[in-house]
Amino acid sequence: MKSDVETNAEVRALTELGLREVGVAAGGIHKVHRAVSDRVFAGVRLGTGAAVTPIKAIHDGITDGVYQSIEIASAAASELAGKAMPSKRSWSAPSETVRGAAAIGIINGLIGDRLEADESPLAQDPMTIRVGGRVVSPDRTQLRRAFPAATGRIVIFLHGLVETEYSWRLGGASTYGDRLADDLGVTPIAIRYNTGRHISANGRALSYLVAATVRNWPVPVTDVTLVGHSMGGLVARSAAFHGARAGMEWTTVTSLTVSLGTPHHGAPLEQLAHVGSALLTKMPETAPFGRLLRRRSAGIRDLRHGSLVDQDWRGRDADSLAKVATTEVPLLAGATHCFVSASVATSRLNPLGYLIGDGLVLTRSASGRSGTRRVGFGDGSGFHLPGAHHMSLLNNDAVYEQLRTWVATAGRLPEIPVPVPALSES
Repeated sequence: MKSDVETNAEVRALTELGLREVGVAAGGIHKVHRAVSDRVFAGVRLGTGAAVTPIKAIHDGITDGVYQSIEIASAAASELAGKAMPSKRSWSAPSETVRGAAAIGIINGLIGDRLEADESPLAQDPMTIRVGGRVVSPDRTQLRRAFPAATGRIVIFLHGLVETEYSWRLGGASTYGDRLADDLGVTPIAIRYNTGRHISANGRALSYLVAATVRNWPVPVTDVTLVGHSMGGLVARSAAFHGARAGMEWTTVTSLTVSLGTPHHGAPLEQLAHVGSALLTKMPETAPFGRLLRRRSAGIRDLRHGSLVDQDWRGRDADSLAKVATTEVPLLAGATHCFVSASVATSRLNPLGYLIGDGLVLTRSASGRSGTRRVGFGDGSGFHLPGAHHMSLLNNDAVYEQLRTWVATAGRLPEIPVPVPALSES
């Protein structure tokens, strides 16, 4: 449990940011996003007629829901911040409660890079293991206390943008980790991280965290699996790449990675926001909205192309519309790599599925395949969930059954030499 000083600091930080920052930012971005998307759909309607109507309805429903959830969480943060400072140590810090963690997770997703630079209490734990909402240090004593029934097979779960480890409880059912522990005897480890930081920074931090965890685990670690939802899949790939380049031992016992709705080739909403912010800033009447949109975090910006390493962003103008080459990062050699994609359409023949995928990530991006880029997933390594949206992948029976099969059959493959590009990273 955090100390009274740390708890009070979090509450004060939420007081400052709750309404003034997040509420205004989320509401402004929502209006700009809808204005831009409405203009785009109006143009498309000129060429396609009424056929675009159902596509726009689904797009608006999903995006409105996302932004409304941000505004609701912002209100929750303001409510927490408005309470009197706690006088008892038994009063949990906001970051250790479900609602408080959700509010802070959303704030970090939006502006977490700036909060970290400002040394805000809301960003003081950028990459941590969490049990019951509390931080577990990767030292032998704390790991033994937090995981008394630890086994040699660990499965590490990484949430997506603006999410927390509680997001895996979607719908109130048991998490994938809980079910895998019961069915296969593995030990699940839930990670919480600041999703507003650069993906490469989070990947590097994760690699060190996993290294320390494996080194100090209560029993010898024989197998590691990484499971990431959305951005979490990119962070896992970045961590594996960094760990392999640094010769970290944990990468040699990693047998499986699974990405759930991960935008390996970028997310269309961020691509739209990138172009939209540039256009808005060119017109005096919309320039304030363009500047507001440009305040989005480094983590969100990295979703434009699915950037995994520092050289994709270091020394570059983040708002430039110039086309840039994204570094192709190889998958971890010797491990099995699988993915799950989803589509709001129930049939692969429905063009709606191709146009909007799961509402936030296109199917071809989740599968790592596009006209010019390939992540390298093998044949038969994917699972597609029709009639589902992006958040469904956090807790779904069909997805779990496939995940259980992959985890149960995962094993080290013969080592395949993979060329690793020379990168200059800090």
